[in-house]
Amino acid sequence: MQVKVSKYWSDLEFGGNWMISIRESISELEKSDQLRTLTQDCYLSAIRNLAHYAIDLEEEITSPYREYLTNLAREVETGSAQALTESRCTLRGLLRDHRDKASAYLTQLREDLNHTAEGMQRLVESLTQNDGDHESKLRRAVGTLQDLSQNPAARELGPRLLDIGNAIEQAIEHFRQQHQLMMTQFLAEIHLLHKRIDALESSLTAEDLLKLFNRADMENRIRAAQKGGTLLLLSVDGVDRAAEQFSRDVAQQLAASFVKRLRKNMVPEAIVGCWSKHEFLVMHPAPANEVLIAAKWITQHLSGAYACLQGGKTVRPTVQVAVKVLEFIPGDGAENALEQVGQFFKQ
Repeated sequence: MQVKVSKYWSDLEFGGNWMISIRESISELEKSDQLRTLTQDCYLSAIRNLAHYAIDLEEEITSPYREYLTNLAREVETGSAQALTESRCTLRGLLRDHRDKASAYLTQLREDLNHTAEGMQRLVESLTQNDGDHESKLRRAVGTLQDLSQNPAARELGPRLLDIGNAIEQAIEHFRQQHQLMMTQFLAEIHLLHKRIDALESSLTAEDLLKLFNRADMENRIRAAQKGGTLLLLSVDGVDRAAEQFSRDVAQQLAASFVKRLRKNMVPEAIVGCWSKHEFLVMHPAPANEVLIAAKWITQHLSGAYACLQGGKTVRPTVQVAVKVLEFIPGDGAENALEQVGQFFKQ
């Protein structure tokens, strides 16, 4: 911090004597300390608000999240430089982990709602069809009863039979109207359910980052390619080591983080697939010389430490990425490329 001074005398333009103003320096130090305290209080308030206003999804998702944030706030409250420095990565990791778990929960909820809506739709269609059959049978029976009332052989019972037939017909019509109203309400509820499903789908775009084609899909795409292309091969070392050093959950977080970074740094036209465990294959639309530049960048920037969470604390497992770029042409060239892919991943 610069110490303020006040000039009390100067001679000409070449300098002079300077005196340190202790009062001004103390005042600046007090202001700096007040600002630091205010900043720390705002940071603490933000962490506590994140915990307090977290949406209650499921107990096993929200409760640990709130507990970890509360513990983080206690550590930050100590004011130590180490706690403040570590809190940045820890907070980011907690938010990312909660987002991923909430997204998975919403995905499952969406699927459950979709299955429920489809089941309700089939039920309504079945009820409508069955009720239509029963109504037709009842109306035929009423028609027979009304015809019977006109028969000379039933002259004495004719008026009575006619009244009974008319009463049944009115009851059928009343039941039909009530049934239509119920079906209308039922369909309206199904429509609202579908709208809810659409809203959930729109909130899950982040999960698309983790969707990868499998090995069979990639082989078929390479063989079916109408023109040649460029393949980017990536072998990731360190995920299994993270499982041994930390936990299986940390290893899964590490793999997911790598895939997200990879997808984020690929052009939308690139097709990304998982060849085998921790081995990835990208069909890239760019020529090989451009993909070579991208491969060098990936080796430098996707290798290294990744922030993951273990028990609410940030850990930093590392990975090392090995890459290779291949060109292929349709037909026999595709088979040759697939053979080279297999050889690279066996190394």
